[in-house]
Amino acid sequence: MRVRLICIALTGILLAGWHMDCHAAGRVIAAVMSSDQPRYREAHRTFVKSLTDRGYPPGTTEIILQTPNPDQLSWSNTIRKFNAYKPDLIVAYGAPAALTAMKESNGIPVVSVDVYGTEQPTKGMCGVSSRIPMITLLKALQDIRPYRRIGIIYTGREAGSQRQRDDIRKLALQLGVIVAELNAANSAALESGLDTLIERSDVIITTESSVACRGFDRIISHTRQHNIPVASTMPDAAEKGALVSLEISPQEQGHRAADIVVRLLEGATPDHLSLLTPRRVDLILNMLIAREMGLTLPFPVLGSATRIIK
Repeated sequence: MRVRLICIALTGILLAGWHMDCHAAGRVIAAVMSSDQPRYREAHRTFVKSLTDRGYPPGTTEIILQTPNPDQLSWSNTIRKFNAYKPDLIVAYGAPAALTAMKESNGIPVVSVDVYGTEQPTKGMCGVSSRIPMITLLKALQDIRPYRRIGIIYTGREAGSQRQRDDIRKLALQLGVIVAELNAANSAALESGLDTLIERSDVIITTESSVACRGFDRIISHTRQHNIPVASTMPDAAEKGALVSLEISPQEQGHRAADIVVRLLEGATPDHLSLLTPRRVDLILNMLIAREMGLTLPFPVLGSATRIIK
């Protein structure tokens, strides 16, 4: 049962020894994740903490979090349930949930978080983008060794994953690199297609696919057996065995999303806001994996890294 607190703006009134700000009273925020990924969980934890720091603590702000199955029907059903609940706004993590919410939210403002958008963001979309310069990742790989065959693991039903694949395709064409692809629609598809992709690739890039995230340990284990390096755009990928990763900060996503939510709660409209680009993008190199695979990392690559795992 939803509990709404009513704030009466009378000077000098204290309730239970503390003063409750009127602007924070009785707010309801609905949150939905495109899939159950650690990056979204961490962004949401930071978001909740940041809201509290800005005067919207759990006692005065109800936050409903849903993590439906990662498919279109489940995303749509979740947004319809939110419509019936009538929250003040919806926070959507990941492009699939965000695009569904924008389409089906019946006028409820939507704040998108960790959304790998197109070069020209969707009209009316506000929030925090996770779009990163894929050329940085490909250039780092080409500087390490002129790989001529790149394998891509993506999930077609996830807009962010598909857009990363599209960016890699375009850049690979410019670099004269051959691309092989694996559409990992589910864990079974990843398992059955991984061997074939490895045979056709000199290096494999995993996109922000939820399937690739859940099966990342399997991907690393299998590629190591064939001495095939992995590059990734998932947070903590280098820590988990990728040679190179290009990572956003989930914490930054949560902080900046909270800023936007507060502005909306205090009177701004989505039309007055925009999709913010990430300020922090880390290029991380794993020297342990490089040595294991007999790779020498050139100085320009080391110099461009923001972090090196030794």
